[in-house]
Amino acid sequence: MPARPAALAGATMGTTWSARMALPAGRAEAAARQAIQAALDEVVAQMSTWEADSDITRYNRAGPGWQTLPAAFFHVLGHALALAEDTGGAYDPTVGPLVNAWGFGPHQRAFEPPSPAAIEAARERCGWRRLRLDAGRQAAWQEGGTYLDLSSIAKGYGVDRAAMALDALGIADYLVEVGGELRARGRRPDGQPWRVAVEVPDASDGHALALPLEACSIATSGDYRRHAGSGAERYAHTIDPRSGLPVRNNLASVTVLHPGCMQADALATALTVLGPDDGPAYARRHDLAALFILREPEAYRAVATPAFEARAFPR
Repeated sequence: MPARPAALAGATMGTTWSARMALPAGRAEAAARQAIQAALDEVVAQMSTWEADSDITRYNRAGPGWQTLPAAFFHVLGHALALAEDTGGAYDPTVGPLVNAWGFGPHQRAFEPPSPAAIEAARERCGWRRLRLDAGRQAAWQEGGTYLDLSSIAKGYGVDRAAMALDALGIADYLVEVGGELRARGRRPDGQPWRVAVEVPDASDGHALALPLEACSIATSGDYRRHAGSGAERYAHTIDPRSGLPVRNNLASVTVLHPGCMQADALATALTVLGPDDGPAYARRHDLAALFILREPEAYRAVATPAFEARAFPR
């Protein structure tokens, strides 16, 4: 009996998830839906600062000392710290106090830019070097006042975990998405490759180009979906940990292709913070498949790395 197409959806992480797949004979939609939701619920329970009883919330409230972490949380935090070191702090999982100060955290308020004193107070609690990991104990050091925010990596990791849940069910052809971050394996039920659209960063329904996606993930970071204020007082939700201020450059969006969605998610944020010069340079140096869409006076301009061009426009 041939595989049959299925489309599933649900809610997670303050957004939605969806999955399209070719269900093998003997595999039920209900089992696939339950597996995806359970995988995402576990990520939320460990890494959501919006949940009062999550593992990350318990860490953030803890006093000085070593805090034992669940395996998945420890794994994601380790990757976040490695990226923080490699980008010179442009990516930083301890940015939470600044995210909260600017009103983009779990306790949102009517937007008003924080005072210089509030920004400086938040910056004093940030810094990835405050963190140390003990792999033997699967523990992270809490200096006291350190506040982790993994929102720029946990969603991508959730996509990976959902994909792994489908793998475990023997489903080999799927496209899984959480809040716009996607991971694909195999092909569509009609045998064609999965295709995804890179949006035009003007909040329209247009797209810059459609990409085939096979054994690959895609994530985008941009200020056109989530921001505060308007005009000259428009603030992106992405905070530069080095300055304590929202990113203000002419990068409208950064899209990254990577085998793992966790990596794609975090890299898209890091490249956004690095900006229109250092971002592409970092991406080329690390052979990353990245597309930078720059906001210029008359139009948008796309700058793709060689690795992105090779994937998006195969010869």
